[in-house]
Amino acid sequence: MRLVAAMSGGVDSAVAAARAVEAGHDVTGVHLALSRNPRSYRSGARGCCSIEDSGDARRAADTLGIPFYVWDMSQEFADEVVDDFVAEYEAGRTPNPCLRCNEKIKFAAVLDRALALGFDGVVTGHYAQVREGADGVVEMHRAHDAAKDQSYVLGVLTQDQLSRSHFPLGDSVKPEVRAEAERRGLQVASKPDSHDICFVADGDNAGWLAEKIGPRPGVVVDEDGAVLREHEGAYAYTIGQRRGLRLGVPADDGKPRFVLDIEPVSGTVTVGPREQLRVDALEGFKPLWCGAAPVGRLECTVQLRAHGAEHRAVVEVLDDDTVRVDLLDPAEGIAPGQACVIYDGTRVVGSATITRTHRAAPTA
Repeated sequence: MRLVAAMSGGVDSAVAAARAVEAGHDVTGVHLALSRNPRSYRSGARGCCSIEDSGDARRAADTLGIPFYVWDMSQEFADEVVDDFVAEYEAGRTPNPCLRCNEKIKFAAVLDRALALGFDGVVTGHYAQVREGADGVVEMHRAHDAAKDQSYVLGVLTQDQLSRSHFPLGDSVKPEVRAEAERRGLQVASKPDSHDICFVADGDNAGWLAEKIGPRPGVVVDEDGAVLREHEGAYAYTIGQRRGLRLGVPADDGKPRFVLDIEPVSGTVTVGPREQLRVDALEGFKPLWCGAAPVGRLECTVQLRAHGAEHRAVVEVLDDDTVRVDLLDPAEGIAPGQACVIYDGTRVVGSATITRTHRAAPTA
């Protein structure tokens, strides 16, 4: 097969490309230019789309002896990921830009361009597994390495995208991948993993949003509505947040307070005790299914954060745009805008964007 290898400049994508070559595929390496000014994005070892990363990707392709190109996806990235990130925070929600990037850039725009150029699919360094089920449906499963599993941020992929996606690292653990890169002479063998949001150059999300949105004064209140302090923008807060609240006045019981709710129009941020963060049900909007949509009530598990725990749940499709999730294991600090990814065992069933949560009754 003719495959495009999406090469980020890290060790995972380099080894994934190497394995595709070794498997006999005709592989072309591609690095995505996601900013018209790459220096404005995170640089150095913590990045995933910086100038340094582009150079590392090119050197890896040279070592493998495959063609290499840089594809300019900066406009698509700005429109679909960066602008969406800002808009979601303005609306009081908490988005996951990496999941959005996979949906709109890496497995939509890139795959579409690859197919238009005559390629058969895309190879990436994601830790997930693709298998063909007994009914011929292509299934995505969790990676063998639970600590590196990235199926959560891939839960937006459709059946057509999965059928053209290759994840050669799905059955590996990270130390094996680094050792293999060393054996193959890839200079990125010991390069640290990327973290945080690539387009927030210094890692200060609140400061970055303040520059983009500007001041939006509001107040922080307790559960009774008493004003505790003023703030310059509700976008600096996320549900479940404890640190950085700077409330000054301690709670009556002396216990820490957490962000319970964000009202974006008035800019009101409500704080309260941790037990008020417990959620036992939620609704999700615009579900995306990796195969057929479930029928009836599906007993399953759900993951609500990229590195979060699984929760036993029952999922019901209410209509084409809405799913209801009853959590048998309540979760804490779940915010609208986050993704709910649904699993049947290790298989990814699909995902939806959380629009509403139901607070669990206080425990005795």
